[in-house]
Amino acid sequence: MAKAETVARRPPRKAKRSPVGASPGTLIVHPAARQSALSFTLISPDEFRFIKDASLKDVAESCAEWPVIWLDCVGLANVDLIAEIGAIFKLHPLALEDTVNTGQRPKVDFFDDHAFVVISMIDDALAGRYEQISLFFGENFVVTFQEREGDPFGPVRKRIQAALPNRLRTRKADYLAYALIDAIVDSYFPILETKGERIDGLEDEMLSGVSHRQMRELHELKRGMIVLKRALWPLRDALAGLLRAEVPFIHPETKVYLNDTHDHSVRLIEVVEMHRDMLTGLIEMHLSLSQARTNDVISFLTIVSAIFIPLTFLAGIWGMNFDPGASPWNMPELLSYYGYPIALGMMVFIALSLVGFFRWKKWL
Repeated sequence: MAKAETVARRPPRKAKRSPVGASPGTLIVHPAARQSALSFTLISPDEFRFIKDASLKDVAESCAEWPVIWLDCVGLANVDLIAEIGAIFKLHPLALEDTVNTGQRPKVDFFDDHAFVVISMIDDALAGRYEQISLFFGENFVVTFQEREGDPFGPVRKRIQAALPNRLRTRKADYLAYALIDAIVDSYFPILETKGERIDGLEDEMLSGVSHRQMRELHELKRGMIVLKRALWPLRDALAGLLRAEVPFIHPETKVYLNDTHDHSVRLIEVVEMHRDMLTGLIEMHLSLSQARTNDVISFLTIVSAIFIPLTFLAGIWGMNFDPGASPWNMPELLSYYGYPIALGMMVFIALSLVGFFRWKKWL
């Protein structure tokens, strides 16, 4: 007996929101949240400094001494720490609530002296897992909150360390915020390129032969495209909101670069739509090829049956075992000296004649 094939099931979705009726701005930790850890980057045109495992004392003492500071909080389990960070930078309580309650729709909100941006980042492309990145920035600070370790900010950190001229060290915090957002947006391109290559590979495989595994993978890829679209469409709107914003902490020269990131998001959406259309076409093609394969099998079996029907008819007549001695009408062929080879020869002749007829009609 064949072993039953196991089908991977998606884990159940867990709610990541405050209880119904909670006061606005309430910070409630999610049971699966990671422990919080801080890293601190101090930036000026002349020097920079990275502080790993920073404390709030380091943050409070450096705010007024450096032109631009970047605080990165990895893990959202310590809501008291997050609340203290909000107090230091005067972050809006509603924005902090959205930071802790992950799963928010990508968006941008503006407050008196800072902006709040929510972005979905691909955390695990193979598992289709996404992570919310919450980013605050004002005139001289950037604060990022991540659900867990791992981000695409490595190139940004290297650019901060690069020698002058260096825009990340000579410009304000809005340019640093742009660089971080751009890194997240660009991290989608390798994922889509990999998925595009896999789609092309599946198309080549299907032309050689279809299988149930291909259909399952096509549906998984299409579901992934839907998730990507759900993350990228509001991201495009959020970037457009940053471009339209008339706030003092977003400078005109930075909007030029933000416009480029917006173009990247539009391009990503176009690629996702193209991949989704290709997957829809491949699913329809898989169904057509499967149906054509089934029709070929049915046609072959029908032709085989058509060939054997007259042979079975003759064998049935000659197998009735009437006694030819009782009457000349009781199958005298049974006493023929060459009856057996003549019967077989007739059956072969009929079978070959039918095969020739089917080939002439192009049914074979």
